[in-house]
Amino acid sequence: MSLQTGLQLWKTSSDDEDINRAWGNIKENIKTSATESLGLHKLKQHKPWFDEECLGFLDQRKQAKMQGVKDSSQSNADNLNNVRRAAGRHLSYKKKKYLKAKIEEVETNSMVKNIRDLYRGINDFKMDYQSRTNTVKDKGDLIADPHSILARWRNRNTEIHTAEPLVPEPSAF
Repeated sequence: MSLQTGLQLWKTSSDDEDINRAWGNIKENIKTSATESLGLHKLKQHKPWFDEECLGFLDQRKQAKMQGVKDSSQSNADNLNNVRRAAGRHLSYKKKKYLKAKIEEVETNSMVKNIRDLYRGINDFKMDYQSRTNTVKDKGDLIADPHSILARWRNRNTEIHTAEPLVPEPSAF
């Protein structure tokens, strides 16, 4: 059904029809028309090791968490901990398996002197991890200690900037 057809049906519907039902129909028609004309855009997968099985574990974890929110009994808390542990183990296993295969691929490229793929594989590893630094510059020096950083921010002079310039008070004359 096209968007125009859906809108025509909405215009001709009786006034007694539920507004939520009408909105649901319009929304579905817009989605279907957009999918038919534009197609679906697949997002780039950032974690190649993440598959449907991993998604299933995350769904199980979400369901266990929702059950724990609904009923905060000890059995639900234990179930949530077990599901979390199982999901974490599975995700860790999949990631380690992927990294091991990637390392073996880099080693193979090194052995057969496939330099281009060797450097591409090495760059994949370099790009994955970027260390996070918590430093603040204080009069040209870098401070890394958390307590010193907090002290630096507390002692900082703050200036108040207004959107409009301050107008002097009117004089009596």
